Amino acid sequence: MEIATLAPLLVVVLFAVLAAGLWIGFALIAVGLVAMMAASSAPVSLVFATKVWGGLTIWDLTSLPMFIWMGEILVRSRLSSDMFEGLAPFTRRLPGRLLHVNVLGCALFAAVSGSSAATTATIGRMSVPELTARGYNARMAIGTLAGSGTFGFLIPPSIILIVYGAATEQSIARLFLAGLVPGLMLALLFSGYIAIWTLLNPSKMPAEEPVDDGKGFAALLRLLPVVGLIVAVIGSIYAGVASPTEAAVIGVAGALILASATGAMSRAAFFDALRAATITTCMISFILAGASFLTVAMGYTGIPRALAGWIGGMGLSPYALLAALTVFFIVMGMFLDGISIVVLTVSIILPMVTAVGIDPIWFGVFLVLVVEMSQITPPVGFNLFVLQKITGRDILTLAGYAAPFFALLVVAVAILSVFPQIALWLPGTMLSK
Repeated sequence: MEIATLAPLLVVVLFAVLAAGLWIGFALIAVGLVAMMAASSAPVSLVFATKVWGGLTIWDLTSLPMFIWMGEILVRSRLSSDMFEGLAPFTRRLPGRLLHVNVLGCALFAAVSGSSAATTATIGRMSVPELTARGYNARMAIGTLAGSGTFGFLIPPSIILIVYGAATEQSIARLFLAGLVPGLMLALLFSGYIAIWTLLNPSKMPAEEPVDDGKGFAALLRLLPVVGLIVAVIGSIYAGVASPTEAAVIGVAGALILASATGAMSRAAFFDALRAATITTCMISFILAGASFLTVAMGYTGIPRALAGWIGGMGLSPYALLAALTVFFIVMGMFLDGISIVVLTVSIILPMVTAVGIDPIWFGVFLVLVVEMSQITPPVGFNLFVLQKITGRDILTLAGYAAPFFALLVVAVAILSVFPQIALWLPGTMLSK
C-alpha cells in the first residue's frame, strides 16, 4: 500500500480505537498490526514478540516502579501538611504570600514523587482548603496549583524523563540533570507572575496575617525530612554514588522511614501503596510495549523516513521546526496523556530533530515542557481531573484558571529554545561526555 494512502488509514484506525474506549496499549498494538499487514510480509507474531520483549527488558526502566512506589508512599504520609506548615512562614513577606506555597510545595514534592498527578493531588488536598479558608482568590489559589502540579513531569526524578530515556537510549542521569535548572526556572516564572498579579490586584488579596518570626526555626525543622529525602535521592545520582535505579531504592527506603515516623504506614496503607504503584507501573509498561511494536511496524511502512525527508525538504530552521512541533504536541495533548504522547511520537520525531542538529538530551527537556501543557488543557488534562475531584468545579472553569500558567509554559519553551544551555550546562559540567 502506498504511503499516501497508508498514513491517513493508520490515523483513522488510531482515533477509531481510542474513541471506542480501547486502552492505549491495545490501541497502539492495533495500529501496529494494521501497519504490518498492509505494508509488509514479515511474520507479525515473531516481530511482535521480539519487540515487546525488547521494549520491556531495558535496564533503565527498573527504576520506574520504585520511583512510582516512593510517590505512592509519600502521598499517604503527612509530608504535604508538614511542607505547607514549613513553607508558610517563609512566604508571608512575599507579594502573594501563601500562594507561593503552591509553587514551592509542588516543586519540593515533585523532587520526591516524579508524578504530575500525584504532586497535584497531594499538595492540592492540603493547600486548596487552607487557602480558601484564609480568603485567598479562588482563581489564583487553584490556578497556581494547576500550573505548579506540572512540575512532577520535569523536576527529577521524573517518570516521563525515564520513559523518554528508555525509548531513545539516552542517559537517565543526564536527563535528570538537564531537567533541574529548567524546572527551577519555571518555578521562578510562576512565582514572579504571582508577585506581579498581587501588586496589580491588591484588593483581591486577604488581609495580612501577623508574622511570627519565632516560628521560622520550627518551620525549618518541618522541611528537613523532605529536603533530606531529596538530597538522598537526587544527590546520590548527581554525586555519582548511585545509579538512578539504586537511588530509587534509596528513595523507597527513605519514604518508608518517613511514613512510619509520621504514623501513616499501617499494614493496610503499605499494601495500598504497593497495589497503586503496581497498577500504574503495569499501565505504563503496557503502553511502552504497544509503542515498541508500533515503532518497528512504522519502520516497515517507511512513513518515518518519508516524513523526515518531507520535513527536511522544506528546509525548516531549528526554530521553525520547534515551533511547528510545539503546536503539534499541544494539539496531541488535548487528546492523549503525556506518557502516551512521548512513546507514540518520539521514534518518528527524534530523527528529524537530530538531523537539524538539536541535542537529544535538550529535546527531551523541551518535549517534557510541551507535554506538561497537556496536563492543564481540556478535554484530557489529568491535573484538571485531579482538581475537579478536589474542588468540585467543572473542567472548563479549571482550564480558565490555569490559562495564565499555560502561557508561562509557552514562555518557558521559548526561553529554553533561545538559550539551550539552560538545560545542557549542568549535565555538561557534572557528567563527562
